[in-house]
Amino acid sequence: MSPHRFAATLSPRYSLTRALAATLLSASLLAPTVGPAFALSDLTSQQSADPGSDDQPMNGGGLEDEQPLLQDPSEPGAVQDTGGAADTGPDDKAEFPTDITKAPEPVKRMRDLIMKAAVTGDVEKLRPLLNPGPNQTQLLLGGDDSDPVETIKGFSGDDDGLEVLAILLDILNTGFARINAGTADEMYVWPYFAEKNINALTAPEKVDLLRIVTAGDLTGMQESGNYNFFRVGISPDGQWKFFTAGD
Repeated sequence: MSPHRFAATLSPRYSLTRALAATLLSASLLAPTVGPAFALSDLTSQQSADPGSDDQPMNGGGLEDEQPLLQDPSEPGAVQDTGGAADTGPDDKAEFPTDITKAPEPVKRMRDLIMKAAVTGDVEKLRPLLNPGPNQTQLLLGGDDSDPVETIKGFSGDDDGLEVLAILLDILNTGFARINAGTADEMYVWPYFAEKNINALTAPEKVDLLRIVTAGDLTGMQESGNYNFFRVGISPDGQWKFFTAGD
């Protein structure tokens, strides 16, 4: 059974978290023999595409008029606004405004388009948002990014990419982090845990994280000192820069 497929044998809701951890371990042990197509050792670092690109945000293929989002940030369970940049990460380079209304309009629009595509259950709806071309959204998910949609489907626990679509919705319904503010590398990152000290999360923040991963996954993250599940990066001009996993 290929590494990216054994997730289907685990629990349907959170199989991918365990798949990531187990496959990272197996990849490190079997590196000389594992082929590059779905090498999960690629997950050990998160990179973003060139934020200085002049490319314009994609129009979303007409998704603006599709069904509404699953959750408004003001609803119960959403991360509450902390009032801006007061809550910073351990290196003081990240801000956690949490309230999506504080993000630039292009960022909000791209987030909405991704979520509207995900709720359709059709992973192909993501294709026009992945910025096809030389500045395509980076997908460091252990696969060949020549066809980003096939890469996403190939890493899902099911054949149609539905698990990954569900994870996208979960992640984008959390708060976000603003990193490298005011620089050419500025980025809006979901979930905000990706930019926080995982061992310094408050109890409410842990509850928020446990909506995405299992308690066992959280323990593993605390032991390694890093959030290592999926994350999304959107540039201030509204380009979907990365959808990655790993430390």
